[in-house]
Amino acid sequence: MKGVNHELPAPLDSEYKTEAWGIPKDGEKHEPLWIARPKATGKLVNFETLYSGVCHSDLHTGLNHWGPCNFPFVGGHELLGKVVEVGSEVTKFKKGDIVGVGCFIDSCRGCENCEEGSEQYCLKGMTGTYNSAKVHGRTGGNQATFTAGGYSASHSVHEDYVIKIPDGADLERTAPLMCAGITMYSPLNYWGATKEKKMTVGIIGIGGLGTMGIKLAKILNNDVIAISQDKSKEKLALGKGADKYVAMTDPASIEACVGQCDLILNTVSAKHDLNVYIPLLKKGKGILCQLGGVGEPHPISQVVLMFNRFSIVGSLIGGIKETQECIDLCVKNNIYPDIKMCEAKDISSVWENLENGNSEAIRFVIDVKKSLENKDHCPK
Repeated sequence: MKGVNHELPAPLDSEYKTEAWGIPKDGEKHEPLWIARPKATGKLVNFETLYSGVCHSDLHTGLNHWGPCNFPFVGGHELLGKVVEVGSEVTKFKKGDIVGVGCFIDSCRGCENCEEGSEQYCLKGMTGTYNSAKVHGRTGGNQATFTAGGYSASHSVHEDYVIKIPDGADLERTAPLMCAGITMYSPLNYWGATKEKKMTVGIIGIGGLGTMGIKLAKILNNDVIAISQDKSKEKLALGKGADKYVAMTDPASIEACVGQCDLILNTVSAKHDLNVYIPLLKKGKGILCQLGGVGEPHPISQVVLMFNRFSIVGSLIGGIKETQECIDLCVKNNIYPDIKMCEAKDISSVWENLENGNSEAIRFVIDVKKSLENKDHCPK
């Protein structure tokens, strides 16, 4: 699948230029770029980017795995920054605040889902932090250009789509919570794993997302079963708090956990067979929730679903209110992803690592301020 190449217009009077790192044209590598951001007017909050997480979704988008991408493409939807200026109508933030921005920066605000706080399911389509058309009127700047993400020196976002970062947060590790944290928290919250009754939660895929899921499910007082292809990540998963471990190549470990899971969160974003995980669900109420973005349909035995009343569902990040809840919970309980810091010059190699399976089970985080000090890898 091919992406769509565009020419970036000169900044409007309502915009300013800022440094970024992105893919100029389909098929090329990351390089330094100048992009335009809207100035801090009205309800826009302008912040300097301190850290930007690198998510598997970034490369899926930039490599056209999920449909044609718009180029130039600047990834990053796990932003953390410091407010430098606010528009005259902003009431929620002030200069000096530490803030975060997640996977979307606008929505219609008028549909049923937006009104109930599920803006990620906006019936007219949320505006993604990157690679999205500006259709709802709150993104500012040139409305003919596509959104650009957090691999950049600064951003300006409407205050209603900005997250307040609590005092005392580990800032480097907070950035990935904007996606990795809420992606795991939202289904736990929706399907009852944040309530007083303890559940047994399975986590498929012990990578950067899966290990975050283990930590969240445990701090919410659930039993956790980590699930992976083989035994290579057993020590890692148990070290992160999992109570049990299932290796899908080991029939004995599967048999030991048959029928135990109330909820299984599946983080795998590559083609795989869902049927092998179904026996781990509790009969009559077990739920398998899909979180990993896979472009191809999964074959499934509907007879098994019918005779056991199993459910297969999906979940996509969370709304703004729920994201704030997630951030507050994680900071209060010192629950963060395992990370490795990098610079903008490393983005292409980080993508290669993620594409090859991320054996270290970590989230990569770009130190933007340090990246800007490397003048050889900044736009000229």
